[in-house]
Amino acid sequence: MLNCRAEPTTSLCRQRCQQDSNFTIMPALKFVQSVWESFRASSGLEPRLLDGLRVTSATPGRVKFELDIEKEHTNRLNILHGGTIASMVDLGGSLAVASRGLYATGVSTDLNVTYLSSGGKVGDRIKAEVSCDKFGKTMAFTSIRFMNDKDQMFARGSHTKYIALAWKDPKNIVEELTPKSQGKE
Repeated sequence: MLNCRAEPTTSLCRQRCQQDSNFTIMPALKFVQSVWESFRASSGLEPRLLDGLRVTSATPGRVKFELDIEKEHTNRLNILHGGTIASMVDLGGSLAVASRGLYATGVSTDLNVTYLSSGGKVGDRIKAEVSCDKFGKTMAFTSIRFMNDKDQMFARGSHTKYIALAWKDPKNIVEELTPKSQGKE
């Protein structure tokens, strides 16, 4: 957790520091969870399909989440539906971008999924690990791996996002989540 600096550099940090002089910036996990809650409150697809998704870990550039497979996640073969996986590639890429401090996570320009085997059936738990591989001024590139309850990879994907306009969101905390040696490229 990073403390507010003597001269906060973002409007959000300045605002919070004025409210509480002992305020500490949200770590990546809390910020990513708040972005996920925003998706759940504002979007049509994610809360209907992925309501049970849990963000379990987040550090700048990396997010882990899990989902218990329910009937609505399966196809007519009663196994995890490929569309559910594709939706998680999309959401996962957005959460990886959020882990770098962007509240508005941009728009998709490319999404790819490779299905390696069945992801499971109702009652199984799947886990995902997503990383923001490249984070620039206009584009973000993410990759994701899906593991079954035996820790075997059953799918992988990538998600590219246009983020140029997302930098303007006042809820961003990019500076607080960017390691000193890194920045916008």
